[in-house]
Amino acid sequence: MPERVIVVGAGLSGLSAAHTIYLSGGNVLLLDKNNFMGGNSTKATSGINGALTRTQVDLGIADSVKQFYDDTLKSARDKARPDLIKVLTYKSAAAVEWLQDVFNLDLTLVSRLGGHSQPRTHRGHDAKFPGMAITYALMQRFEELAESEPERVQLIKKAKVTGVNKTGNLATGVTYEHEGKTVSVDGPVVLATGGYAADFTSDSLLKKHRPEIFDLATTNGQHATGDGQKMLMAIGANGIDMDKVQVHPTGLIDPKDPGSKWKFLAAEALRGEGGILLNSKGKRFCDDLGHRDYVSNMMFKEKDKGLWPIRLVLNSKASNVLDFHTRHYSGRGLMRKMTGEELAREIGIPAADLQAEFQSYNAIAKGEKKDEWNKRFFHNLPLDIDDTFHVALMEPVLHFTMGGIEINDKAQVLNSEGKPFEGLFVCGELAGGVHGANRLGGSSLLGCVVYGRVAGESAAKYQFQKLLSGGGAAAQRLGQISLHIDPATPGKVSVEWGSGVSGSQASAPAATASSSDPAPSSSSSAPKAFTIPEKEYSLEEVAKHNKKEDLWIAVKGVVLDLTNWVDEHPGGPQALYSHMGRDASEEFEMLHDDEVIPKYAPEVVIGRVKGQEITLKW
Repeated sequence: MPERVIVVGAGLSGLSAAHTIYLSGGNVLLLDKNNFMGGNSTKATSGINGALTRTQVDLGIADSVKQFYDDTLKSARDKARPDLIKVLTYKSAAAVEWLQDVFNLDLTLVSRLGGHSQPRTHRGHDAKFPGMAITYALMQRFEELAESEPERVQLIKKAKVTGVNKTGNLATGVTYEHEGKTVSVDGPVVLATGGYAADFTSDSLLKKHRPEIFDLATTNGQHATGDGQKMLMAIGANGIDMDKVQVHPTGLIDPKDPGSKWKFLAAEALRGEGGILLNSKGKRFCDDLGHRDYVSNMMFKEKDKGLWPIRLVLNSKASNVLDFHTRHYSGRGLMRKMTGEELAREIGIPAADLQAEFQSYNAIAKGEKKDEWNKRFFHNLPLDIDDTFHVALMEPVLHFTMGGIEINDKAQVLNSEGKPFEGLFVCGELAGGVHGANRLGGSSLLGCVVYGRVAGESAAKYQFQKLLSGGGAAAQRLGQISLHIDPATPGKVSVEWGSGVSGSQASAPAATASSSDPAPSSSSSAPKAFTIPEKEYSLEEVAKHNKKEDLWIAVKGVVLDLTNWVDEHPGGPQALYSHMGRDASEEFEMLHDDEVIPKYAPEVVIGRVKGQEITLKW
């Protein structure tokens, strides 16, 4: 097989790099240590930033790339890297539109998150969280390519990369463990292994650089243990800003398991659309839309005053705008719907006091009085005690690591002399310096796509230059490439080599995967020979299996025994624990396509729900 670019990590950044290499004409091998692609990217709940996008223009939003650049520079503070921020912001519209055009994604809803001077965080009208919708589209398309073009695209899961191989300043490939064997593979390397905000290991980067926050819970999957940072620093790459770990203010507290180390994130969009934070006296204590580190610090100050718990409160207007979010969190038992009077009783204050706080807030929003917290943006008002509310308990959580491996604006890894390694590229959360001291909401997915594409382009260019400079038959063949647009098949380009070997490259319209109908278009990629056992179980029987060591869930008419599978679940064990012994069909449908069960976990299906029609499709 011809030399491939090796991409390590199959979250959104690695997938963006892999697709870019493929669309550039290169061959790619994608490795991931988990049994599922997606990483933390599927958890992103607010959207992807873009300045001067088609969507903004259509909505009449007067944004500019310069404004986005300035907002990011301000948020990055003293750790700002203007060269990296320029790439992030100036390529943002192209990144959003690449997702729309190549993967047929809907990104036509736009919100303003904290620290942004304009609404520029894009998400879709479909039910899924934007991180999941975007990442799934790229995952499914990549799986199709791996099946239809195995000579160009390979995917190996459960492949734990243990080291980057190099000779001098040249990266020559990687070594990984797979099915009990150690394998070494050669080629240019793109590392996209994510951050270290769940690095509770024996050589924890969190403990080394930020010991004072090591005991906080995290929103990350258990895989976010800083593997890439450790591997690259071991070969002479630079770890920069490693103490810059973002503590997100709004981690959802599960009333049934408040001390859990693993928390779900309350999307910043909840506050962006009008949700407010109240302390244990029912009082506001900050600008809810301030930078994340500011809001977290203000919450910690309330804790020091004995004014926890903190509640996030959404009125009915905000709840309706974010109906998917509120239903999802409520289904997990993390958010409750209540009247204003019930909220006042739960806080432990008179309803009149809560109404007075609401009226004060309404007056601030109208400009009738000054806000001591200097909040500037208000949505979905008024707040009124006679309304209904969605309410959740909050605490700050480990969320994102701005620190990482030092790169340049071509996503090349820099050595101790500040010079790039040859054939070694980094993107996504593994890259340090892109966000400076503090990341803006909506810029994690953006960083993944922008720098994934930059790394993919740089790696593909490096691979082709290497082939050309190698001389001999490879260079001769590259010199004889000709391209032919096929008029009979729009979007298809034939590649003919001088040797007579030909292949095809699908352009944007042909390389699509819809988020609203994301099942793979290739029938060959459908799950094969999946059957549901005939044995029937009543929901009463399912309800008996409601412990971590004995965990059943019913979904769309089938019964799943997930006891020994929780660690495989890409959403983490907590996502399953909140549904133990229950019918979770509605929650499943909100987040997953039916095919994920027969495709990824057929072995967990043990039977049918008695008296229910099976609605699972495969």
